[in-house]
Amino acid sequence: MRAIVVALSIGLSCSGLAHALDREQRRAQALLNESCGRCHAVGRTGSSPHPLAPPFRHLGENKLYDADFSRRLQNGLSSIHPDMPTFRFSQHDAGAVIDYLRAIQSRSPR
Repeated sequence: MRAIVVALSIGLSCSGLAHALDREQRRAQALLNESCGRCHAVGRTGSSPHPLAPPFRHLGENKLYDADFSRRLQNGLSSIHPDMPTFRFSQHDAGAVIDYLRAIQSRSPR
């Protein structure tokens, strides 16, 4: 019985590690909170403050695995929405942002 309890404890603690953000991802989260958080939900939970701004956790694989997304983050990501300012990230920051965004993706509610 004791072996089962130990095995379950190890399993539960390891499963939490799979969802933990590394240091670069936490840095990217902070960048996004500062630059984008007034309109977008930046984390794994929560609603976007702006009703037309999608939560970042619902961006989806098509955008995040698009070869040009990193370049657009560096050159100035803009939108057709007049409320959205243009943001520019360094190459290093763009890579960290994409890594973070990939880590938080969840299925969009239907």
